[in-house]
Amino acid sequence: MPKLRAIAANAAFYLNVILWMVICSPILLGPRNWTISAMKGWAKSTMWLTRLTAGIKWEIRGLENVPRNDDGSMQGCIIACKHQSTWETFGLLPYLDDPAYILKQELMRIPLFGWYCAKAGMISVERSKSAQALRTMTKDAKKAVEQNRQLIIFPEGTRQAVGAEPDYKSGVAHMYKQLEVPMVPAGLNSGLFWPRRQGKRFPGTLVISLLSAIPAGGDTKAMRAELQEVIESESDKLVSEERRSNPALPS
Repeated sequence: MPKLRAIAANAAFYLNVILWMVICSPILLGPRNWTISAMKGWAKSTMWLTRLTAGIKWEIRGLENVPRNDDGSMQGCIIACKHQSTWETFGLLPYLDDPAYILKQELMRIPLFGWYCAKAGMISVERSKSAQALRTMTKDAKKAVEQNRQLIIFPEGTRQAVGAEPDYKSGVAHMYKQLEVPMVPAGLNSGLFWPRRQGKRFPGTLVISLLSAIPAGGDTKAMRAELQEVIESESDKLVSEERRSNPALPS
């Protein structure tokens, strides 16, 4: 059954993204906010299709922890999110005012998909880790937060299995130091339902929990330690909660 759910969910996912990219392609000629709106619409439809085909419901907690301007709009900030599945690569889009993901440059080279990412102002990072690549990424990220965008970064760089040893990279500390904006940690339990490299889906309630922001301008080393502690603690708590309420999940 988990494999059948995965087949149905994957088919729905890829057909849906292709349809959205083709039908909405004229908006690439318009302003950036049109593309952001289309991507939010695609994300919502994908979330509902995933619920329909795989039984994965969702809950986003702690949106009040995203820093706000006086008018109630979201400020420029960094959202440092645990990464266990594909779901969080799109699931935050509808809930943020003006999101900007940091993603691998290879994704920007995919025809049509990469055009949408570029038009939406997503920020690419080269795996070469050269000084020039880091400067370019930092420059783009600074521009994004100056425009009051919410910058989403996965501190471990790649998906981690539930219970795996944390592997936080230095990039998140670099961004915190250079951008001088608050950082919002986010824990989750998505790996319970959409585990990496298993070709399976499991029903349940996927939760992303946005935690209290770490103020800008703090000690980088202390921030990095606090970030890992709160993200891992929250993720472990969410995993334990779901396992207790959903005993059908694999151990």
